[in-house]
Amino acid sequence: MRNLPRFFIAALSHLQLRYAIIQSFRSRGFNMNIPEYCCNTGRQNGIPVARVIDTLDRLLSRNDKEGAERHLRYWREEAVRLGDKRGELSVVDEMLGFFRRTGDKESALEAVRAALTLTEETGIEGGLSSATIMLNSATTLKAFGKTEEALPLYEAALNVYTGALDENDPIFAGFWNNYALALSDTGRKEEAEEAYFNAIYIMKKTENGLPNAAISYLNLATLYESMEDRDENDIGTCLNEAVLLFKDPETERDEKYFDALSKCISSFRSYGWNEDAAEFEAELKEFYERT
Repeated sequence: MRNLPRFFIAALSHLQLRYAIIQSFRSRGFNMNIPEYCCNTGRQNGIPVARVIDTLDRLLSRNDKEGAERHLRYWREEAVRLGDKRGELSVVDEMLGFFRRTGDKESALEAVRAALTLTEETGIEGGLSSATIMLNSATTLKAFGKTEEALPLYEAALNVYTGALDENDPIFAGFWNNYALALSDTGRKEEAEEAYFNAIYIMKKTENGLPNAAISYLNLATLYESMEDRDENDIGTCLNEAVLLFKDPETERDEKYFDALSKCISSFRSYGWNEDAAEFEAELKEFYERT
């Protein structure tokens, strides 16, 4: 193994996890554009959750992080003012992913506490929505070094998912990738490897799932560097698979693709795959200029 500093790519983003939820519900006959817990959309005395999330996505697609934070904080305050706990929970759940992305530890951990409290107060415990909030909360805790606190939440989410979903449901893809990161942190490397392969298998079968599969391959490469029974060939195979998935002509070049790509460029460079990294950087720059 090369003695180089290496890092795991951040867990699948909130946008990617939310998209998996939408796909999951649609596959079961629900015509949904937002997660299940946003069921107060259009309620006379509640915040307009669908519009809030749509505007947030547009801000993030332009990489306007300051505007996105102002937007989230405003609508959370508005939900509190209106006594709309479900609306507040929807906004707080978006905050989990946003503050994880920006590295704002204090705000992220406050959002975790608020999300778990609101889950109880809104009475959605035990349902798919609560499991997804636990997954987002666990991923946020893990991102800020609180893996031991995160593991029980991952496992609670898994129990709900296992009882409610098909094993190849798109929601499981995001779960397995993010859970694998936590397993690796705690030294459970063989379990982490299996979780990554679970994620990749499902992502490859999921509509527009190839960029997320590429993230899992790069995370797997990083895991292999820490495993004595894996070598450069194993790592190279993972990197090559990731490149092929990003360049696959079947991969739609939408905001989810570029969100995934932005996470992976520095990893390609750290392994010396500079030509591919430069190509992806140019593609990402063109996207930001266009949007």
